[in-house]
Amino acid sequence: MRALRALIASIICCGGAVTAAAAAETLRGPVTNLPLPRFVSLKAAEGNVRRGPSLEHRIDWVFRHRDMPLRVTAEFEHWRRVEDSEGQGGWIYYTLLSGARTVMFEVDRTAMRVQPDPAARVVAEAEAGVIGWLGECNPGWCRISAGGEKGWVAKEALWGVAPDEIRE
Repeated sequence: MRALRALIASIICCGGAVTAAAAAETLRGPVTNLPLPRFVSLKAAEGNVRRGPSLEHRIDWVFRHRDMPLRVTAEFEHWRRVEDSEGQGGWIYYTLLSGARTVMFEVDRTAMRVQPDPAARVVAEAEAGVIGWLGECNPGWCRISAGGEKGWVAKEALWGVAPDEIRE
């Protein structure tokens, strides 16, 4: 009897884990039906970040960098809860966001290479905080355009792209 209970508990436990994993993979925003979390960029030169999803909520701070990458973590009507590379965030009105993808270099003197290979020739280096436009990505590298240069950058040096993200 004890073995049967253990087997049932194991099935329930594992079945629950599989269901939770499947749910995590397919989490969608209730307004847009787009994946959550997902990355976007700040369309405007300034964007008020509020404590809650309405104009009545207090402004906690203002994002002041056009094209800044942000992660959308929730949706409510015309509002999106976002966070920046440091995890700071709040609610922002959806028209201040763009689906155009950007990334931020997180490591000083990050090499941009001619090919997605650590031994490939370096075409430029970027300082931490530089924002670039996201192009195609393979499992470990993304093609980035920044400061008039284009090159491949290791994903681990970027914020604004998921580690498992593939883009063509």
